[in-house]
Amino acid sequence: MTFRIEKYSDACSTTIRLMGRMRAEHLPELEKQIRESESKIVLDLEELNLVDVDAVRFLGSCELAGVTLVNCSHYIRDWIGKERD
Repeated sequence: MTFRIEKYSDACSTTIRLMGRMRAEHLPELEKQIRESESKIVLDLEELNLVDVDAVRFLGSCELAGVTLVNCSHYIRDWIGKERD
């Protein structure tokens, strides 16, 4: 599996589910999906298997901007923390 985005919305929030291997080349589409969402954004990372440094930095910046990251693996969470330091 390469990378896939699924988007679900309800009255309170929009959940964007990320699956597979996320790399820098996928960020423009994800940015577009986030920009087009008018409600609170939740990124579900449960099925995100592999990321590159640009993806980690992007996820960290999303979180700082108020996006909620759920089901984030320990290695991605640790890497986001290290990139912030």
